[in-house]
Amino acid sequence: MSERPKRPPTKLVPVPSVNKIPERDINKAPILECQHLGIDFGGLTAVNDFNMAIGRTEIAGLIGPNGAGKTTVFNLLTKVYQPTRGTILLDGVDTHNMTTVQVNKAGIARTFQNIRLFSNLSVEDNVKIGLHNQVKYGMLQGVLRLPKYWKEEKRAHESAMELLHIFDMEDLASHQAGSLPYGAQRRLEIVRALATNPSLLLLDEPAAGMNPSETAELMDNIVKIRDTFHIAVLLIEHDMSLVMGICEGICVLNFGEIIAKGTPDEIKNDPQVIEAYLGKKREV
Repeated sequence: MSERPKRPPTKLVPVPSVNKIPERDINKAPILECQHLGIDFGGLTAVNDFNMAIGRTEIAGLIGPNGAGKTTVFNLLTKVYQPTRGTILLDGVDTHNMTTVQVNKAGIARTFQNIRLFSNLSVEDNVKIGLHNQVKYGMLQGVLRLPKYWKEEKRAHESAMELLHIFDMEDLASHQAGSLPYGAQRRLEIVRALATNPSLLLLDEPAAGMNPSETAELMDNIVKIRDTFHIAVLLIEHDMSLVMGICEGICVLNFGEIIAKGTPDEIKNDPQVIEAYLGKKREV
């Protein structure tokens, strides 16, 4: 295998807050900004004072030890949980009291740590489900199979095949989703999320269970997603080679609080990050 080309480092610059985004995105408002976000479960604080901004074309990482609160942050962003305090701005709009469906329509899509496909449906039908936001026929038109129904179904088929083609999966369109190899199922879940036409894609441990070759392909696909769709990507990942290889800004959580933010070089040399992952060095 040829050596992967090294991507030039990204310069992070301040926005009018405590956060930073890539320099190329500085002339536009961040696609996402979290301000003092927190959530309590009973007397337990799961996430506290979480501040983060993501540029409109940024690939960002959210990392930390197991139990640090990373998936809880994703659940807050997608309104699986309503925050106890703080503000989430999506493209400048406060998502306070939005539902999961409303946040998805507003521009956030996600995948899950455990693959959640409709295993008995075809690959194409799984992608079509992601296109539900764009369906423009009513129930009666669907039941009676009126011309509007067939027109929209044709459009959905073409959109689904176009998305599958981008990821070299069009030949698998008629296959049952559950019959695909693990890596292909991961790709399909990402394609289905992209079908909702997001401005921010959340990936929860996308490389989990992948071998090195599949992980390398995933890295290329994430960059392709950003460059093709001109959207932002936020990923939770334990594979540090993936995180350091493609993420421009990285946020590190530990016990529900941010302990470091910065570029990959800044993060991998941060003493607090090293301590969180490896433990405090015992003095002798």
